Amino acid sequence: MGSQIKIAAADGSRFDAYCALPPSGTGPAIVLLQEIFGVNAHMRAVADLWAEEGYVVLAPDLFRQIAPRIELGYTEAEVQQAFGHLQRLDIALAVSDIAATVAHARGMDAVTAGTDGKKRVGALGFCLGGRLAYLAAVRAGVDCAVSYYGVGIEGLLDQAPAITCPLVLHFGAQDKYTPPEVIAPIRAAFATRSDVEIYVYGEAGHGFNRPGAHFHKPSAMMAHTRSLALFRRVMGPHYDLSALWDKHCEYEFATRNVDDTMATMVAEPYVNHIPTMTGGYGHAQLRRFYANHFIFSNPADTRLVPVSRTVGVDRVVDEMLFCFTHDREIDWMLPGVAPTGRYVEVPLIAIVNFRGDRLYNEHIYWDQASVLAQIGLLDPARTPAVAGIETAHKLIDPSLPSNTLMRRWAESEGG
Repeated sequence: MGSQIKIAAADGSRFDAYCALPPSGTGPAIVLLQEIFGVNAHMRAVADLWAEEGYVVLAPDLFRQIAPRIELGYTEAEVQQAFGHLQRLDIALAVSDIAATVAHARGMDAVTAGTDGKKRVGALGFCLGGRLAYLAAVRAGVDCAVSYYGVGIEGLLDQAPAITCPLVLHFGAQDKYTPPEVIAPIRAAFATRSDVEIYVYGEAGHGFNRPGAHFHKPSAMMAHTRSLALFRRVMGPHYDLSALWDKHCEYEFATRNVDDTMATMVAEPYVNHIPTMTGGYGHAQLRRFYANHFIFSNPADTRLVPVSRTVGVDRVVDEMLFCFTHDREIDWMLPGVAPTGRYVEVPLIAIVNFRGDRLYNEHIYWDQASVLAQIGLLDPARTPAVAGIETAHKLIDPSLPSNTLMRRWAESEGG
């Protein structure tokens, strides 16, 4: 998605930066600050991801003071080489280059201004870049900053009063470089700052956002959403996720158009129907799924009855009833089950994740046992912990009797 550009340094020299543009071509800016491995393939992938979220992303070559375009992998030899570069790094010069990158971003036509006419620029950094993101909030004039497992911040707390912009700090509880005794004084330094958020992820170690042995996907997903919440709040852009989801559903269930459905999604999306593990990962497999096993495989009388909707910074959570007559084989919900002609109503939850203004993934949940009971493949008399259409009725009318499956419920009468 990106390209190399040149940025003018304070001393008149020029240095490289990787620049990734959003699909729209314009947006607020993020200055992405590298780990000790340089602006390597992983950093460029992070830049591309945040460009998908709607940002102009600039990743300056902060190791250029050692040698231009240093890119390292993660072998033991490369790790040792990276630590060597870290020891040689002039932090003050790196921060100066960050400030120059911020100034360059504010001068770009692709970087949009807010309603007040100001072009907003945030900082996002990892490891070494996490410390530099903190320093960017101190010295580089950014509008907000996000730090992932920044090493050495505890030694920079005397500069905390100079931070006047919102700040998010992410740490792994298992990170040997930032153990609890390091995080504690950082928390204390910002205890009275409502605009500074500190998150610690219990199962995560150092580098939990980087693919490989250190990667911890649940923590990385949570941290991404929390980081995005800050950038959206301070800089935008803002998208109507509810309307985007409605349009996607219209193409799936009303107009039944595969190409229109896929056009609402990112380049490589995925869908997972959790109970049956149906769906698709990546554009080709998902399009195959939609075209051959979903959009045209739903019963003629299919209805979605909305119950509730929660809209977050990057997700829509829909609670609904899925209603249909089992008049055909429904590959995605009842694969391999011949039509029974039975009517079904089942509560269904859709958790829909967006990147920018496109769907990235869908996690869909329902009670498969209830569906099987309603079409006659499970006998509730022999599986007493299973309810049928009653689950749908009680979702709509909570006053209907509770605990009807509990044989011991009567024993607590009056208790």
